[in-house]
Amino acid sequence: MSKKHSKATETNLENIGEALTSSEQFIEKNQRAILIGLGAVVLIVLAILAYNNLYKKPKNEKAEAAIYKGERYFENEQDSLALFGDGNDYIGFEEVMNKFGGTKTADLARAYAGISYSRLGDNDRALNYLNKFKGGDKLITPAIAGAVGDIYMNMDNSEKAAKIFIKAAKDADDNMLSPIYYKKAGLAYLHDQKFDKATETFEMIKKKYLNSPEGQEADKYLVQINLSNK
Repeated sequence: MSKKHSKATETNLENIGEALTSSEQFIEKNQRAILIGLGAVVLIVLAILAYNNLYKKPKNEKAEAAIYKGERYFENEQDSLALFGDGNDYIGFEEVMNKFGGTKTADLARAYAGISYSRLGDNDRALNYLNKFKGGDKLITPAIAGAVGDIYMNMDNSEKAAKIFIKAAKDADDNMLSPIYYKKAGLAYLHDQKFDKATETFEMIKKKYLNSPEGQEADKYLVQINLSNK
């Protein structure tokens, strides 16, 4: 080994030694602050775990039990019972939202309530609930958006409905759900006599989702558009 290389190695080792010494001195000097910081992090993690396991999770489980019967009423379109309870062992979506706020089940109750109000003809309250739905599920969230689009169609605002249907179709990105929302958008365009957009939408459904029920019936709507456009 050359003297030059040996000297460089010694210098590097000295630098490493100095760095380690500085680190040790820093740790010794700030040991109390470091331990306090680590303790605070541990306490925060433990607090989060305790909140999730001892409060949030049990609360959501109670909410799931509370909403169960309401889902049956909802499926049977017994919307008043679903919303306000049966006076027996079911408290209603409204009370589930109030009693179990902050849970996923309360958020789901909000979606159910919005659709129930829509079926009862209260479009404003339906929109209020559905627009507050947080969701996150790739299938449920577009479905709620589709329900919002249906409400705007009921309110004779087909222009806004079409935009919502298109977004729902793109967000779903699903061979079964997307053509349903695209079809709704196409019909909204047709209602507004936007024949070019309607044609473009049904042509796309026919090309991209040929094997879906909507793809199979796309030609029927294209014929209707041509007749309406004469």
